[in-house]
Amino acid sequence: GFRTFYKYGWSKFYLKWYGHTHKSAQTHCPKTVALLNKVPMVNGAMFSILPPGSKLTRHLDPVACSLRFHLGLKTPNSDDCFISVDEQIYSWRDGEPFIFDETYLHFAKNNSDQDRLILMCDIDRPMNILGKIINKVFKFLMGFTVVPNMPGDKRGLVNTIFSSLSP
Repeated sequence: GFRTFYKYGWSKFYLKWYGHTHKSAQTHCPKTVALLNKVPMVNGAMFSILPPGSKLTRHLDPVACSLRFHLGLKTPNSDDCFISVDEQIYSWRDGEPFIFDETYLHFAKNNSDQDRLILMCDIDRPMNILGKIINKVFKFLMGFTVVPNMPGDKRGLVNTIFSSLSP
């Protein structure tokens, strides 16, 4: 499902991903990276763009380790650009935060004539001690899924294997 996101227009620029920050993010977004580094509960962060007419297909994260945080940066400020989470519709607005449980089925569409730009972060989910231990293992494993933004950025082992098997 994740690969279909690109097929339908979605794009991203990683800032931070489970213990790693790309050189490109440090070069092009130093203030944002510095700010994110001050918030230890942020595990992953990216700028996410959903152009006019694009969509993210229905998906969910089956591992309940994070909550998903969205902050509208430059959005259409219209109900024509929305996310559906567990059949509840929410629209992005500039400067407004939105947090949801990514284990619920969700999808997004931009039926407006403007780009939607948000800051998207994976943040720690409150858990008991067993959950925290499982989360620590999951975070370690997620470090192997790093996707480069630009040439010269690190590529995780899982991403390297997957991209060679299914380019």
